[in-house]
Amino acid sequence: MTRIAILGGGPAGVGGAYKLRLGDKGDVVLFERNAHFGGNSGSFEHAEHWLDFGSHRLHPACDPMILADVKELLGDDLLDRPRHGRIRLLGKWVHFPLKPADLLLHLDKSFAIGSFADAVKKMVAKPDEGTTFASVLYANLGKTICEHFYFPYAVKLWGHPPEALSGIQARKRVSAASFLKLVRKVLSAVPGLKPPGSGRFFYPRQGFGQISAAYAERAEALGADLRRETKVTELVPPASDAEGWRITSERNGTTEAQEFDHVFSTIPLTVLVRAMGERVAPEVVEAARAIDYRAMILIYLELPVDQFTEYDAHYFPGADVAITRLSEPKNYAARSVPRERTMLCAELPCMRGDATWNATDEELGKLLVRDLEHSGLPLPAEPVGVTTRRLPQAYPIYLEGYEAPYSVLDAWSSSLPRFVSYGRQGLFAHDNTHHALAMAYAAADCLEDGRFDRETWDRHRERFAKHVVED
Repeated sequence: MTRIAILGGGPAGVGGAYKLRLGDKGDVVLFERNAHFGGNSGSFEHAEHWLDFGSHRLHPACDPMILADVKELLGDDLLDRPRHGRIRLLGKWVHFPLKPADLLLHLDKSFAIGSFADAVKKMVAKPDEGTTFASVLYANLGKTICEHFYFPYAVKLWGHPPEALSGIQARKRVSAASFLKLVRKVLSAVPGLKPPGSGRFFYPRQGFGQISAAYAERAEALGADLRRETKVTELVPPASDAEGWRITSERNGTTEAQEFDHVFSTIPLTVLVRAMGERVAPEVVEAARAIDYRAMILIYLELPVDQFTEYDAHYFPGADVAITRLSEPKNYAARSVPRERTMLCAELPCMRGDATWNATDEELGKLLVRDLEHSGLPLPAEPVGVTTRRLPQAYPIYLEGYEAPYSVLDAWSSSLPRFVSYGRQGLFAHDNTHHALAMAYAAADCLEDGRFDRETWDRHRERFAKHVVED
């Protein structure tokens, strides 16, 4: 029987374990270093609240086959919910997803006039897109939207000026990257013009991580060996076709070495390079140093009220506040418990090891309170608790020219025998959970009779490269 190791228990990892065992492709052992499955898309329970690692939704754009599997796995626990958020733009709140009537009533007039003038200019002459995040969005959306929305948001999300970021970042992260697409997005909220699923999302009762937990549970029922709180300490590639991968892991103080025919890796490429140690060529190590991830701190503030606002999420693109998004988990799943208590989750991008990353929970809680008061969202009562979680790899940073070091890493990982790197982290990609699951299904399908079909996988990679993040 073919033995398959999976590195990482996020959606791509547990989705791959499920699909491999469903197809009886071999014995599967999954290694996850954390206590939960789901990675950055996981959930945890705290003081009777189900909390996510940030704001997550399962979008209706999900592949129908995958969506059918998720619905079957979760049953009545998968809720179909309306989207109901707001964006703070030049001091005013605008509904998100965008609605025509709300834009007319609440959009800042100078912003509206400037955006309209920019759109007219684009009809006359569209500038060259260039190669940077700034030039691509300037060419397609004009000065007003860029300078008052996307550019300050980009600095907060990725920690670099828009001129230093690759144009690929704009194409992958900005779904409405032209006036025509923006108009279509607004009109999709008009009754009679709504495409299926527009303005809605799927969300599990026990937090977004319930999706990964359900995949993990089914994979285990199908015979997969899923190991949480297990650290891979050594990863040795086969020296010949007759040998397998040797993986040494540590769990509860016990060290174990095992041999596998194939390795499916969903961990960040930079982490993979470190795990391989001295077996990696110097140019690959140097390439790993040349790319980086934006980190994030999640600040959870508990309030002694049933509900803070009616909105599921608030977006803060402006440079006048530090956080980028605020979500209220109870509103995502329409929960009524715990009573007279709600939790807010604020997303604060930073870099590992900087002053923000090293701030105390008390300092971060005060920062959040200041940001909310400044934004016209004062707390209705004194907070009763604050806790935080830190994500060291929240977003890949696409600096201009990042393609060169990334291509070195990609070529190296693709050259490893009987090895495939996939998923959001494994491909250094800006993707949603449904994209990660699509990669998992595709990778599993490429393994047949103990042989991985690299040509078919490469064709899947071409499709993955066209993924655009759903807002």
